[in-house]
Formats: sequence, structure tokens, C-alpha cells
Amino acid sequence: MSRIRLGTRGSRLALAQSRWVEAQLRRAHPDLTVELVTIKTTGDRFADQPLSTIGGKGVFVKEIEEALTEGRIDCAVHSMKDVPSELASGLVIAAVPPREDARDVLISGQGGLAELARGARVGTSSLRRMALVRALRQDLTVRELRGNVDTRLRKLDAGELDALVLASAGLRRLGIARVDSEVLSPRHFVPAIGQGALAVESRADDTVEVLRVLDDPPTHAAVSAERAFLQRVGGSCRTPLAAHAVVGGDHVQIDALIASPDGTRVIRGERSGRASDGVALGTDLADELLGRGGAAILQALAEGA
Repeated sequence: MSRIRLGTRGSRLALAQSRWVEAQLRRAHPDLTVELVTIKTTGDRFADQPLSTIGGKGVFVKEIEEALTEGRIDCAVHSMKDVPSELASGLVIAAVPPREDARDVLISGQGGLAELARGARVGTSSLRRMALVRALRQDLTVRELRGNVDTRLRKLDAGELDALVLASAGLRRLGIARVDSEVLSPRHFVPAIGQGALAVESRADDTVEVLRVLDDPPTHAAVSAERAFLQRVGGSCRTPLAAHAVVGGDHVQIDALIASPDGTRVIRGERSGRASDGVALGTDLADELLGRGGAAILQALAEGA
């Protein structure tokens, strides 16, 4: 293979991630020509609408997977947390590069989460973050906020909000450093499934061998455990879910939760064991949380849809 067409969304963050992958491929395969192909997704076209009303996070992936299936591109770079638990037929996650910081950060001129004034306006695009903020501070006003990172930061700096909760990985990849930020503990404020990781997706053909050089086995193992939890739980774009796995040597630690959107119920659990058993551990943890009340939360959300 002498040329590879790499599909990506056109946002500043998506392009930064894809250019990093492009650079790694060029370094590993000096004779390879890498072409970036920008694809506008449903999520980008309806950036002012809540994700839950336009199909959930899969709306950032659908059109790119169609381009893969139709052969218009050879691989794609996604934020792993946007990738549904089930891929389109014939497609695979060929590589999971080393993970960036998986944690969330709160940005506010008022200090950390505990210091925010009663009634402070907190913006985020994530139902998971909304539920966890509410669980920790019922007195805050939490608002759903779409748009890219720069747009959200401008709204904060313009005084439209008092605080933002964002992914640390996005800020770091964009080179944005804010002194008014608090990193939130991943044990309590559990990150989204796959947060901080990239997914390099391709057809199940010889492209996989070209892309394999990008793969980081510990990150791949951690993300596989998290996605096993997601697959067993199921849920929907209206379900606040979280799972975060850390692999060290042959050991994995997984923290996960299922929450009600209003934050009044948060079912938490953890598992640890051999990294090679990560998928089974993630699945078992999902079964535990579903049995301890998570299934009831999902049922109530389904009935209210």
C-alpha cells in the first residue's frame, strides 16, 4: 500500500488528532502517502441541537463509517468515546494509540467544584457530566452546551456561564492551558467510556497491518474493558454511563457507574484483576450494576422516551 486516505471530521480538535495520526504513520512508513479527507457528520451539521435528539454520539461516526464501507477512504480517526459499541459490518478498530489524560476538568473563575456559588451556571455537552455535577452539587444550575471547545470557552469568558466541564484530553491536544481549571478525580467523577483515547478504524483488510504500528496494547486493553461494559449495559444516548479502566503490567482496575440524569441515583462499582481478563471483568461489572438498580434506571428512561 503506497497511499492511505484518512477520514476525519473537520473540527479543530478532530483535525489535530488526525494530523497526529498522519505524522505517526509517515514516521513509521516513510514511503506512505497519507491524504486527509474531511467529512461533515450529522453531529457537525446540527451542532446547536442536543445529541440525545439527533441520535447520540454515533452521529459523529455514521457518515465516516459509510465512507469506509463504500471505499472512499481507507481508515478513519475518531474520538473513542464517540464510537458506538457495535461497528458497521466489515469494519474493525485497527489501532488504539496511547491514551491522553482521560480525566474531566472544571474551568471557572470561582474556583473548583466545591467552591462554586449556589446557583452557579455550569455548562457541559455530556449527560454523564450533568448527572455527576448534580449528584455532587444539587444547588447548581446545569445547562446542556453544544459546540466545539473554543465556542464553549468563549461563552464562559463572556459571562454566559460560571463554569464549564470539559475533557482534559481535548484541551491538551489543542494546546489550551487554563490556570482557572480543576482536574476532577476519575474515581469519583468517572470519565466517559473511551475518553482520552483515539480509535483508528478501517475495513478488515490489509489496511489493518499498515495501521497496527499505531496501537498501544495497554490502552487497547483498557478501552476494550470499558467498551465491554458499554456493550453489556446497552443503554441509549439518554443514559448517563461511565467506565474507566487503568492497565498497569498485567493488572487492570475498572471503575464504572450508571446514573439517573438528575443525579439523584448513581450506581457505582469497581473490578480489578488480570488485564487479559479485562473484557470479562467489564461485562461482569455491568451485570452487577444492572442488578443493583441500573436496569431500573434504564427502564425508567426507556418508558419516558
